[in-house]
Amino acid sequence: MAHDLLPPDAILVPIPVSSRRLAERGYNQAWELAKAVQRRTGRAALADALVRVIEAPDQHQLPQTQRLNNLHGAFAVHPDHVPRLTGARVVLVDDVRTTGATLNSAAQALQQAGVADIGALVLARTPSD
Repeated sequence: MAHDLLPPDAILVPIPVSSRRLAERGYNQAWELAKAVQRRTGRAALADALVRVIEAPDQHQLPQTQRLNNLHGAFAVHPDHVPRLTGARVVLVDDVRTTGATLNSAAQALQQAGVADIGALVLARTPSD
């Protein structure tokens, strides 16, 4: 059960999708997953804690080094949430992990905002190359 793996004070933070992807799909799959975990565990969740500040190209067919370069500085913590997140435990939520570049970039933004502990909860992982 997910609640056994999550710290009791963890705040769930979904990886934000690009505005283009949000317009295409009409929803953020990571936020949908975070809401499901929130319902089952009672953990706090912040839909807009992270914002995407760089619209990177589609990443799914790029090598890891290029993904890391494309996503460097791609996320920032929303200023309204900095006080709540400073010193907090955060669990990033995403649907798929390929190289880890997205999670890495998001974690860097959270660290810069003063988050004390960062983990990740991912639904699926693609096979290694």
